[in-house]
Amino acid sequence: MAEFQVEKSEGEWQSQLSPERYAILRQAATEPAFTGPLLHVDQDGGFHCAGCNTLLFMSGSKFDSGSGWPSFDTAVGPVIEKQDKSHGMVRTEVLCGACGGHLGHLFDDGPTETGLRYCVNSLSLEFDPETKD
Repeated sequence: MAEFQVEKSEGEWQSQLSPERYAILRQAATEPAFTGPLLHVDQDGGFHCAGCNTLLFMSGSKFDSGSGWPSFDTAVGPVIEKQDKSHGMVRTEVLCGACGGHLGHLFDDGPTETGLRYCVNSLSLEFDPETKD
């Protein structure tokens, strides 16, 4: 298992996170499409890991993909890409590079020059309008 800058026991994660956030960040669950509180956040600021507060995405890279989850074309913080063969398909899972929390998946169908779409669970993130580029 990889070592992360932020490491906690499962009991510590469970006491820190809501049951919904724990399921997503620590058990790779997915929130239902179009239900996440950050889906329509369009103001300037940063999106931090809800588990460890590491800055991962900035609002300038967020776009409406129509998928039902917040989407970004660039990560500004540490993310880890990992092959995911669950649910009968092969995808690229994206984890917080600081704590290993599950964020969502990365696809190569983004509409910007990066060609990337980080499809991220709202509950894996916290938005901070005070975070500046």
